[in-house]
Formats: sequence, structure tokens, C-alpha cells
Amino acid sequence: MRQVKIKTDFIQLDQFLKWANIVETGGQAKMLIKQGYVTVNGEQELRRSRKLKQGDVVMIKEVGKLKVTR
Repeated sequence: MRQVKIKTDFIQLDQFLKWANIVETGGQAKMLIKQGYVTVNGEQELRRSRKLKQGDVVMIKEVGKLKVTR
């Protein structure tokens, strides 16, 4: 599981995907989320504005797990 360090108390899911270099643009993040390829803490997440905090685990199909750290 790859750890991705954030500098704030929380980060939105779409911004996190860009920060972690999973996607290059917000549009790509939106598509990935809306198509159901992303889960947060084991549950499918379709909201790109979902706030992630330290300890959350994001799973992306074909990429793997990413843990939010601070």
C-alpha cells in the first residue's frame, strides 16, 4: 500500500487523485470516480468532493491502494 502525504487536515477525492499522480486533470478524476473505479475505506465512492482525512484508504482499480497520511 502506497502512502500519500497531504499537507492539510483533509483533501477532496478528486484533488487527491491528482496529488497522488493517478490522473493529470480534474476531468480525468471525475470520469474515474463516476465510472465506479474508486472505493474509500472499502465502499464505492461516486462523489468527487468526498473529503479524505488521515488514515483513509483509497482503492483504485488497476492501480491499487493508497493511504492518506499527514
